[in-house]
Amino acid sequence: MVNPNETTPLAALLAQMPLTDTDRRKGRLHGSTVKQLRSLIVTGVLAPGTRLNERELCEQLNVSRTPVREAIKTLIQDGLLRALPNQSPVVTELDLVEIAALIDVVTAIEGLAGELAAAHATEEAVAEIGLLHYRMMLHHTRDELPGYFEANKAFHRKIVELSRNPILIWVWELLALRVDRARYSSNLWPTRWKTAIQEHQQILDALSARDPARTGQALKDHVRNGLSGLVAALQDRHSRRDGVARSAPRSD
Repeated sequence: MVNPNETTPLAALLAQMPLTDTDRRKGRLHGSTVKQLRSLIVTGVLAPGTRLNERELCEQLNVSRTPVREAIKTLIQDGLLRALPNQSPVVTELDLVEIAALIDVVTAIEGLAGELAAAHATEEAVAEIGLLHYRMMLHHTRDELPGYFEANKAFHRKIVELSRNPILIWVWELLALRVDRARYSSNLWPTRWKTAIQEHQQILDALSARDPARTGQALKDHVRNGLSGLVAALQDRHSRRDGVARSAPRSD
């Protein structure tokens, strides 16, 4: 049983994303609950392998079991949770095969978006993207990964929207959830985070010069470097874990 007077890390983070009275009045509990739980998984607060405690979530979110259960169903469909027979759902592991497949697709999509964006970029649009880059640098100096991540999402989204290609934008949106989780995880490594800042500057410079080829290539390099680095890090982690398992003494 959760002690209502005890502040847990989960409670502290949920407190930063409270459900408002407007949410409740307008029947937005399901969407708000999904948004909160999705954010906790994408940012790693609910780490891979974590079992969800339905009662605790209800108490922390101050909602009934119905919106929590419906949110869980949605997140299972999203691939962020895995249902287990007669057990609580668990947060899924990052899928190496899926991330490897994402690399080629997202590299192509964002590369094309960069080329089109450079052709359509206005001074106002470049200034908005530049401001987002400044916000990312500020969050980086303060070691504020969640704030950096939100600015990073907005940076990439703005470039994709600037492509003015509705089909490209639609496909990018379909992949956004999977890409977000992978991008957040890749920036957990300090060296990658610092490199990403430098790559964003290269993207901004190319966009400011209205150079489609250079903007597209800068985005391709940025996407591939980030996701490839995550794949390498996860492979190393799995190898270490397998090595520990093989070296553990057998009980028989």
